[in-house]
Amino acid sequence: MAKIGRPGAAKGKKGATKGTGGHGRQALEGRGPTPKAEDRPYHKAYRKTAAAKPKPESKPVRKGEFVAGRSGMGARAISGEVLSGRNSVVESLKAKLPATALFLAQGIDTDDRVRQSIAIANAKGIPINEVTRQEIDRMTGGDSVHQGIALQVPPYAYKHPMELVDRALSAGQVPLLVALDGVTDPRNLGAIIRSVAAFGGQGVVLPQRRSTGVTAAAWKTSAGAAARVPVALASNLNQAIKEYKQRGLFVVGLDGEGSVSLPDFQLYDRPLLLVVGSEGKGLSRLVQENCDQVVSIPIGSATESLNAGIAASVALYQIAALRA
Repeated sequence: MAKIGRPGAAKGKKGATKGTGGHGRQALEGRGPTPKAEDRPYHKAYRKTAAAKPKPESKPVRKGEFVAGRSGMGARAISGEVLSGRNSVVESLKAKLPATALFLAQGIDTDDRVRQSIAIANAKGIPINEVTRQEIDRMTGGDSVHQGIALQVPPYAYKHPMELVDRALSAGQVPLLVALDGVTDPRNLGAIIRSVAAFGGQGVVLPQRRSTGVTAAAWKTSAGAAARVPVALASNLNQAIKEYKQRGLFVVGLDGEGSVSLPDFQLYDRPLLLVVGSEGKGLSRLVQENCDQVVSIPIGSATESLNAGIAASVALYQIAALRA
């Protein structure tokens, strides 16, 4: 009776086969000690260790160099704020914004604004990089109106509140400053900065808490004015108001419930700090108590209120017209 062998078992005579090279001995020795967790690519400890290691720096871009097709450039290069849109970019470059890189989408349709942006960037030695449109999408947080162009700017360098007064006085100007109390929309901040530049103001003061900062949206709305109008950061707005009063400024609050109507405002020729409240709550109680006068803008009964940007623009225009 023939023996039925095990499936897959080697047939033939017993003993080692020529040329095995000691496979049996290796099998007995095993694979050696188990690697540490951080040395096993499939283990989460390995990924954690790899993430903690410093990543190699990318090759620096020479000033004025046009770099085509540098995939991933946008994600690596952004360390500050990013402006987008053809008008915003070219106006910011014209205003001598301290930009660090210009990004153009591959295959962008060039017009006068794009050509002018490239020319200014080259003249100023700002690196110009061609990236995919998806990369600009990521840089701008999905801004659908970036129009294939973006400008990288460093984080904003805020001034000290008292420096704004010193700058105005050293230039022989009657101080006209604007402080924001609880304004959290960066577009309102950008609009106010633009109005301050248009109507002869010398700076804007922001509280450190419960306020927007000079973000990319504020840069964009200011249309380049943020490069010309200094913005100060106050750790405590009420304390800053008291210090401004000691420096001889009259503090005027702008609020819908103000006791003085803007057309009747008489302190226009004095050194002024105009304080603008938020759209919903207006001026906070403590700020209102620290104001020398609270002014309201007369509006139609069908309109509940003006947003902070428009209210500041109307008041600044009235002050500038009276001072002229």
